[in-house]
Amino acid sequence: MTRRPRLSVFIVPSDGARPVRFHLPRAVVPAVVVAAALTLTTLTAFVCDYVRVRRLAASPAMLERQLAEQQGLAASLQTRIGEIRLEMGSWRDLHAKIWEPFGPDAGRVQKTRGIGGAGAAAPFEHGGVRQSPLEELERLAETVDEADQNLRALERLMEHAGKALALMPSRWPVRGAVNSEFGHRPSPWEEGTEFHPGLDIAADPGTPVHAPAPSSVVFAGRQPDFGLTVVLLHGHDIRSIYGHLSKVLVSAGQTVGRGQLIALTGNTGKSTGPHLHYEILVKGQPVNPRAYLWE
Repeated sequence: MTRRPRLSVFIVPSDGARPVRFHLPRAVVPAVVVAAALTLTTLTAFVCDYVRVRRLAASPAMLERQLAEQQGLAASLQTRIGEIRLEMGSWRDLHAKIWEPFGPDAGRVQKTRGIGGAGAAAPFEHGGVRQSPLEELERLAETVDEADQNLRALERLMEHAGKALALMPSRWPVRGAVNSEFGHRPSPWEEGTEFHPGLDIAADPGTPVHAPAPSSVVFAGRQPDFGLTVVLLHGHDIRSIYGHLSKVLVSAGQTVGRGQLIALTGNTGKSTGPHLHYEILVKGQPVNPRAYLWE
C-alpha cells in the first residue's frame, strides 16, 4: 500500500522538553500558508491603524487643526457655490429684458422657483438653516439647467429674427447731417408748421445712395414733390422712399442687394437745396426712420 506524501512539522521547546511532531498532508500546506499571510496582513493593518490613532490621540491640536482646515474648505466651497448661483440667478432679469420686446409668451420657457433668500457671504435658507454644500450644488445645477433652457430659446429666436432683421432697412442710405427730423416742423414754404414724414439728410449733389437692405424696386421715376424718386419694397409691407435725386440707377421690378448703389443725390422736385429725403412706410404709414437705422 502506497503512503500519501505528508509534511512533518517539529516544534522543539526551548526548555529541553520533548519535541512535538505534526504530520500534515501536502494538499493542506498552501491553505495554511495563505491563512498565515492573511493573518499577518490583518495584524499589520491593525497595528498601523492603532499607531495612527494613538498618534492623533496624543496630539489633539493636530486633530483640531485638520478638522478646522476641512471645515474652512467646506465653508469656502459653499460660499463660492452660493455666489455663482446668485450671479446666474441675475441672468434671469437680463433674459427677461431681452424677451420683453417680443411679448411675454415669446420665450415659452417655464418659470422655476426663485433663487432669493441667500446672500453671497451668508448662504442660508428660510428659517436660518444653513444649506449643505451638496444642497447648494443641487440648487446651482437647477439654475444652470434653467439658464441653458433660456439660452437655447433665445438662440432659436435669434435664428428666426436674424432672417427678418436682415430684410430691415437698417443702414443709412447716405452719410450726412440731418437737416430736418421726422415729425412736425416749421414749414419752409409758408407760415405755420407741417408734418415731415421722413429725414432730410444733407448731401452734395451726386452723392451715392445705397440700398439699406435687400429689396425690390417698385418705383423709379419722377414724382411732383420729390422729383426723381426711388421706392423700395423690403418685405413685411415695409417700403423706403428716396427723393430729390439727380440720377436714378435702377428700374422698377429690379432686385437690389444690401448696400447696392441705386441713385445719386440732387435737388429735384420741391426742395430748398441739395439733400436726400429718406422715408420709411410700414403698411402705408410713415414711421421715424431712426428707429430702423442701426449702422
